[in-house]
Amino acid sequence: MESHDGCVFCQIVAGKVPADIIYRLPSLVAFRDTNPQAPDHVLIVSTEHYDSLATCDDAVLLGDMLRAAHEVARKVHVDHGGYRVVVNTGKHGGQTVPHLHFHIMGGRRMQWPPG
Repeated sequence: MESHDGCVFCQIVAGKVPADIIYRLPSLVAFRDTNPQAPDHVLIVSTEHYDSLATCDDAVLLGDMLRAAHEVARKVHVDHGGYRVVVNTGKHGGQTVPHLHFHIMGGRRMQWPPG
């Protein structure tokens, strides 16, 4: 795993920054967002550092992350009512932490358009 010292998600993956871990695989870690935008808001981050979806060409990892989205939704009990999976990419896409991550949000009705 390549780590970027200044990256907060790399620090969470390495156990240097505490997080409420929900789910873990060798390729990813899922934890509750500290600034939730829904009653249930979990981030799924890759254990290997990629700046964004645009810089990741690992189809297996991306598949693992999508499969983990449903497992995380099940673990936080939003799988039956529905949930949203969001991948913000780049500045104009709303990405604020330059590390590949998926948002899993549920626990309320989501609005459309999202923003």
